Amino acid sequence: MRALIDTCVIIDALQNREPFAEDAQKIFLAVANKRFSGCITAKSSTDIYYLIHRLTHSDKETRKILSKLFTLFEVLDSAGIDCRKALSSGLSDYEDAVMVETAVRSDIDCIVTRNKKDYLKSTVFVCSPGEFLNSLCD
Repeated sequence: MRALIDTCVIIDALQNREPFAEDAQKIFLAVANKRFSGCITAKSSTDIYYLIHRLTHSDKETRKILSKLFTLFEVLDSAGIDCRKALSSGLSDYEDAVMVETAVRSDIDCIVTRNKKDYLKSTVFVCSPGEFLNSLCD
């Protein structure tokens, strides 16, 4: 199974944000244990850099964290066609629409996010971190 992990879930794990950290960290463990193939988008990596740097105030430390993240998660490129298709998507949030189009083109099985309501019209299956972890147990 290939799952695209939303930025919020990655940040929950890295910043130990409660009450979301436990499930997010379990997702990191599951990908490390090869229970599924985890992906993030290239756009997400820049957002993650920004949010982690705000916490660490260190370019070197933030790059080290990203480097470790890249050993766990495949980084998917969003293409121009994803951006164009997202414009006519049923999703109201353009950034989420680009993520869905990237997922479709990259043959992703599901998107894992805390913001399921933002993906109601997604053409890719969307689940919460808890739902995703439960599906790995099936």
